[in-house]
Amino acid sequence: RARLETMIPAAYGRLAAYAAGFRKRVKSHFSHPGKRRIFWEKALQGPFAEMVFAGRDRAAQDYLERSLESEADEAVQGEVYLVGAGPGDPELLTFRAMRLMQQADVVVYDRLVSPEILDMVRRDASRIYAGKERSKHVMPQESINELLVRLAKEGKRVLRLKGGDPFIFGRGGEEIETLSGQGIPFQVVPGITAASGAASYAGIPLTHRDYAQSCIFVTGHLKDGSVNLDWLMLARPNQTIVIYMGLLGLPVLCRQLIAHGLSATTPAAIVQQASTRNQRVLTGTLETLPDLTATAHLTPPTLIIVGEVVKLHQRLAWFEPEGDLRAGELAASKKV
Repeated sequence: RARLETMIPAAYGRLAAYAAGFRKRVKSHFSHPGKRRIFWEKALQGPFAEMVFAGRDRAAQDYLERSLESEADEAVQGEVYLVGAGPGDPELLTFRAMRLMQQADVVVYDRLVSPEILDMVRRDASRIYAGKERSKHVMPQESINELLVRLAKEGKRVLRLKGGDPFIFGRGGEEIETLSGQGIPFQVVPGITAASGAASYAGIPLTHRDYAQSCIFVTGHLKDGSVNLDWLMLARPNQTIVIYMGLLGLPVLCRQLIAHGLSATTPAAIVQQASTRNQRVLTGTLETLPDLTATAHLTPPTLIIVGEVVKLHQRLAWFEPEGDLRAGELAASKKV
């Protein structure tokens, strides 16, 4: 209670009283419920609220009168918020993401968005699941693009909530290309990408002066499901490789990296459900990691990190969730 009292200004009571006095007039002025809500959000987050907090009651009342008269009862303009939800921990969301999550009329969310984050979306917002798994797409990408356009044209404020960062293997570029082509207003909110989240929570720095002077992100499978990477570029010394969506192709990835120049003893790690209470970290080498992963029965979402920086995991790991490796698995990983 004490914490809430320090965060919420005492003048909120007077602010609520002013709003209640204008409620009937606003309702009669705006026939569209969405338009009414937008009006109140602008008022309660703008100069009107600040005037009340500052004790300028007459100025606040005049301002609200002018705002009401200047607003036309016209069609509500829809908009799309493309928001990165980060790797899973709700505390890693940005302030901007949180604000837009509370404004949206409908949320279109992916499989990688954790339930804890989805629970933070406005309670009365409609929810549409558009998750994707390998060879199992609830909704094809083209249909998602069309859905975002349709909802925005209906006047909805649409929250497109995506795990990680929408512009790093998140198909965010494809979605806003469609929105731009249809003249739909949109904004993009970056999120902590899985590479940063997984590495930080696993205690594996992606760069380190003693081990890696560069870092490269790649995806473990292409649009057609194949694996076709620039192996010679990847198999360079003093470099960290981060592989998204590589669980199924892990044996091929490790085998090709060895075949193109990396030592079979190159340290490698795989992180499952990074930054959540179900996080699991398994370390080994390019030679041993595929078998260790199969034995541990890891499931997506996972992220693979290859490079000498993986050696730092045992010393720098700080996050120890309940779902981390069992004692037998941890002992097996430390032996390699």
